[in-house]
Amino acid sequence: MTSRTVALIAHPDTPCPEVETIHVRIERAENGGLHLKYTLTGDLQAVRIPPPSAGKRLDELWRHTCFEVFLLGADGRSYREFNFSPAGDWQTYDFRAYRDGGAPAAVDPPIIERTDTPTYLQLDITLARTSLPAGRRLGLSAVIETGTREISYWALRHAPGKADFHHTDAFALELT
Repeated sequence: MTSRTVALIAHPDTPCPEVETIHVRIERAENGGLHLKYTLTGDLQAVRIPPPSAGKRLDELWRHTCFEVFLLGADGRSYREFNFSPAGDWQTYDFRAYRDGGAPAAVDPPIIERTDTPTYLQLDITLARTSLPAGRRLGLSAVIETGTREISYWALRHAPGKADFHHTDAFALELT
């Protein structure tokens, strides 16, 4: 199993002083699955974090605080988008090309575990190998909603212009 930790950065148009850091540890399991650990540090009282729930498959999680991973398919055009709410809710979409598609993907439900402390929120996510497309490039991102309902967009790398996690520039990490 290999492991690597990366930092997400806020889009320049959506700074968020309430957040100090967002780190993601990525591990590729020997069985081909993927384990992600998102750690958000900062003034968590000023960030809208939903309480834990049983976790359901829901649309539009990206409208509030959520963590995301985008996996590019082997063809270099298609990709799969995963959304994870701190509440435990999740969704997965398939795209044929840049913003072409967006139908819910047939995948195994992820395993989502949450840890809260006064200084950080951690979301541990495990994706089954059967839920992953064959490609090797991925994008990691987060949407952060503050108590004043402002939205901040965080990613490994941002494309020029407005925040756009679907842009190929955002697929900034190569899986080994």
